[in-house]
Amino acid sequence: MPYGWHALRPLWQAEQPTVQAGLPHEQLAPAWQILLLGDGSPTRHLQLLTRDRTEVDVIDMAPVGMNPDGAPDIIQVVPGPRLRRQVWLRTASGQRLAYATSWWEASHVDDYLKNKSLPIWASLAQLRTELYRDIQGLYYGESAALEQAFDQQGPFWGRHYLFWHRGKPLTLIYEVFSPYLTRYLGPMQGGPNR
Repeated sequence: MPYGWHALRPLWQAEQPTVQAGLPHEQLAPAWQILLLGDGSPTRHLQLLTRDRTEVDVIDMAPVGMNPDGAPDIIQVVPGPRLRRQVWLRTASGQRLAYATSWWEASHVDDYLKNKSLPIWASLAQLRTELYRDIQGLYYGESAALEQAFDQQGPFWGRHYLFWHRGKPLTLIYEVFSPYLTRYLGPMQGGPNR
């Protein structure tokens, strides 16, 4: 963790034009594309899939100032100084389903995350905050730390996106999903042609 958070070591990655077009189904199954490339709330999707409450374990909240922190380059549009938040998304019974890192303008994070232990979706829904989820990148990659944390063998699928609010970038979020979700979504299909 050279930057203190779990970035995938990409075997393959795509930027916004590919994200907008979608991937061939042989590369990524339709159900997985809905989760990864759709603009809905992953927390809500996980809850619907598992029929179990999705909970958050906050593992880190650290000031990073104006440091790019190893984040995707689009971090530059999030005003600083910034705060980095890392969480596990899990079922109420304890099964880890996803890992997420988000970067927020430090002076405004408390305005949007009043209860830090709630998923971002739940916090923003309580505030009736209107958002646009702008998916910027997709990854297929490896991480020994995430293999251990998920108790699942990689490679893993992940993505990063911006939340926009009132025409301004609110936060950058980087998410990685556990292969455990194949129980609900079916096979991911083969990995991308490298």
